[in-house]
Amino acid sequence: MVGKARTRAAREYIPAAVFLAVVVVAWEVLVRVTDMPNWLLPAPLRIVTALWQTRGQLISHAVPTIVESALGFVIGVVIGVATGVVVTRFALFRRAVYPLLIALQTVPTMALAPLLVVWFGYGLLPKVLLVVLVVFYPVAVSTVEGLDAVDRKLVNLLRTMGASDLQVYLKVRIPSALPGIYGGMKVGATYTVISAIVGEWMGASRGLGVYLLRASNSFATDRVFAGILAVAALSIVLFGIVALSQRLTMPWYFKQQRQREETI
Repeated sequence: MVGKARTRAAREYIPAAVFLAVVVVAWEVLVRVTDMPNWLLPAPLRIVTALWQTRGQLISHAVPTIVESALGFVIGVVIGVATGVVVTRFALFRRAVYPLLIALQTVPTMALAPLLVVWFGYGLLPKVLLVVLVVFYPVAVSTVEGLDAVDRKLVNLLRTMGASDLQVYLKVRIPSALPGIYGGMKVGATYTVISAIVGEWMGASRGLGVYLLRASNSFATDRVFAGILAVAALSIVLFGIVALSQRLTMPWYFKQQRQREETI
């Protein structure tokens, strides 16, 4: 079983790793052969050097970005799941609110950043609110779709056995909707750090967004790439935390997946 899992993981990740290595090597060779100026396109080795040289600054600027991202993500998930549950529980609320949620999603969330700064200033709150807005919609929609896709036969069975609405939600609806909810959380996780960065661009004294702006204004392109790597690393870590929590809370789901793969 362990051998099969390792083989499956290697089959999934080795091609991407090889492709990335080829791109990095080709990038390094191109910059050296063409003698590309550093301000235009720095070589990967130079970017790694800048990453190491500015590690103290990056860590210092990463702390507020992590706080903004973590708070906004958690609050957005809680509000999104709660909204999804209420929408599926009350038909009137669904007819009144759900169409508005879909319509509001057409408004670019990032365009709201200047308004949030005007309303709430340059502190932590507008950055967290921007992250909440970005995370809320995919989680809310995935929760609604997951709860709606529940097996009605199981719901009817529990009702005939005298189960209350709360028991139906806890025993059938929410477990069945968890894959969809986690899917929405993963979508939100990929945009969380970027949303915090945009909020910092609107006004902040610290954060990875501030680091990127200062490096860009100084034409220190290698440091810009170093900041981008830091942002990507934070996003990957957040995505990994969501994926790990899914594995811990849904062991039966992955067991069923493995069984299906073994039968193919």
